[in-house]
Amino acid sequence: MLDETNKLPNKEKSNLTLQNSEIKETLAKNELKREDAVLPEKVADTTDNDNNADSQSEKILESVETKNEVPIVSNKAIDEIDTKIAESSETIEHVRVEMKDYDNFSLEDLVAELSKLVKENPVQSIHSNVNKIKNTFNVKFGTLLKNEKSKFIEEGGNVVDFQYDNPIKSTYNSILYDYKVKKNEFYAKQENQLNENLQVKLELIENLKMLIDNADGSTMYKRFREIQDKWRSTGPIPKAKYNDTWRTYQHHVERFYDLLHLNNDLRDLDFKHNYEEKLKLVVKAEALAELDDINLAFNELQILHKMWKEDIGPVDRAHREEVWGRFSAATKIVHDKRHDFFKNLRSKFDENTEKKLSIISEIEAVDTSGNKNRSDWQKSINEIEELRNKFFKIGQVPRAKSNDIWAKFKAATRKFNIEKNNFFKDVKKEHLENLNKKKLLIEKALELKDSEDWDVATEVMKKIQADWKNIGHVPRKYSDKLWKEFKDACNYYFDRLHSEQDAGSKEELEVFNKKKELLKQIKESIENKVEITLDKLKEYVNSWRKLGRVPFEMKHIEIKFNKLIDKIVAENPIDVKEVEMIKFENLINSYLEQKNYKKLNGEQLFVRKKIDETIREIQQLENNIGFISNATKDNPLLKNVMENIRAYKEKLEIWKSKLAYLKKLDY
Repeated sequence: MLDETNKLPNKEKSNLTLQNSEIKETLAKNELKREDAVLPEKVADTTDNDNNADSQSEKILESVETKNEVPIVSNKAIDEIDTKIAESSETIEHVRVEMKDYDNFSLEDLVAELSKLVKENPVQSIHSNVNKIKNTFNVKFGTLLKNEKSKFIEEGGNVVDFQYDNPIKSTYNSILYDYKVKKNEFYAKQENQLNENLQVKLELIENLKMLIDNADGSTMYKRFREIQDKWRSTGPIPKAKYNDTWRTYQHHVERFYDLLHLNNDLRDLDFKHNYEEKLKLVVKAEALAELDDINLAFNELQILHKMWKEDIGPVDRAHREEVWGRFSAATKIVHDKRHDFFKNLRSKFDENTEKKLSIISEIEAVDTSGNKNRSDWQKSINEIEELRNKFFKIGQVPRAKSNDIWAKFKAATRKFNIEKNNFFKDVKKEHLENLNKKKLLIEKALELKDSEDWDVATEVMKKIQADWKNIGHVPRKYSDKLWKEFKDACNYYFDRLHSEQDAGSKEELEVFNKKKELLKQIKESIENKVEITLDKLKEYVNSWRKLGRVPFEMKHIEIKFNKLIDKIVAENPIDVKEVEMIKFENLINSYLEQKNYKKLNGEQLFVRKKIDETIREIQQLENNIGFISNATKDNPLLKNVMENIRAYKEKLEIWKSKLAYLKKLDY
């Protein structure tokens, strides 16, 4: 129990109770004096047993006033650690949710997983999971949207008219909105809790100051322990207030230990425990200084500093400088290694900047002016894609330059994409024209597939097939379907044609054999010197014609028949004109049987031409007679001209008869 003479002066009589503003002023002065340096923990007087209150006060004042004379060490590393600890002071511990392989989820599965996370877990536990789902969903939905847009354009749509609605996107947006509402509510609640915790700690500091100012030897240590326990159990506070609040609290903790001269056993026991605990932290910090994983070492070091500051009290003066010196030295090693690491990293980032700018220049240099077709553009697309892949494989760049480089990259690729899209827009227009052309050919093929007008239909079908080959590409989504429709119609027709030809081939072979037999009979009549009259000749020709058509590859028998006709005319007294017409009618009838209308038309043109030529010859000869009008009928020259005129007139009659026969035909 303290007697009245040993009590410390109260607030009215003492200037030892430093307010928050006074502590800040003291700290600011210290910073100006030492520049990049930090003080060890404040020194407590552990040997003062003077019972005189005034003497005690003077020693404590001396301790406070002379703390700037303690040897100092560099504080850059400590300041960085303090900043990081302050930044993490608002963190509320939570259990993380397992991160799944969302890349392999479908859009529906991603939405279902997002809904489950938001409904069943605290919002602070799912932040990383939600971000991963958002990134994955955006990539997958972006790919789906791109494909739908391409289909829309291929079908002839204008890109400015493109719209796409998907219920899965609406559901996704709704769940994401619920998550954001919960997150905002959580952070609003957290901010209130942080401020409440701050008020609790400020009250504890005031309680500690009152405990020091009104020291009671019988209760002060117990009361101090209660304040310490409540301080440690109080949750996080705003990071902006963290360092000042801790320094104020730590200052008054040291003041308490400086005044705890009434029970040295308790104080020394506390000092010993704190010293042992801080030595453990020192050993751990020195081990971290040897780690190769810089980030791990720095993160672990922050935890050690937080324990040093918040969980462990001061040590006795004899060990204070030593233990703090070792701890700060290990901290400086980790800090310097981390600084060097990021310095090298920044250098690598600068190299990456040059590499990315070089690739952007290559993209800008890609020349598409000579691209004339899809193949040319595909080569350019492959070239750009290869450059894009190289760009993305290069590592990070300095954050200050990141946006500028990304903007340049997008501008370079956008220029190429505009040129590419303009080309393919024209290609798609051409594809649609080709689509309409092929649809018309399909309609024609379907009209003809059941036709039995074999000669006409076959020629048209062959032309349709040739036209199909000459038409270019159509939109890919229609290509297979159109080709199947066209191929089925053509195959159906030609299968019918081949069946008809197979049946006709047997009949034509029988006709050939019969004509061969008739040819043999005619030869025997000629060889036996049997007289063949005009009527007999007509009978041969009519019999031959009635037999029908022979296979195409056996048409040589027709030539043999015509030669026999010529031989009969030569060996028998038959009118040449009659024979000429018989042969002509036989030829024309063979064309009719073959339905070779092209040859029939050609024959008619040929006959008309011969008529015109013959008339001109006759006119020329008649004009020539005018030059020898005084010649007698016996004049050889006149007689020759008259004979030629007669011959041409006979030919003219034959040609006219042929033309008259052709005109009678209905084909």
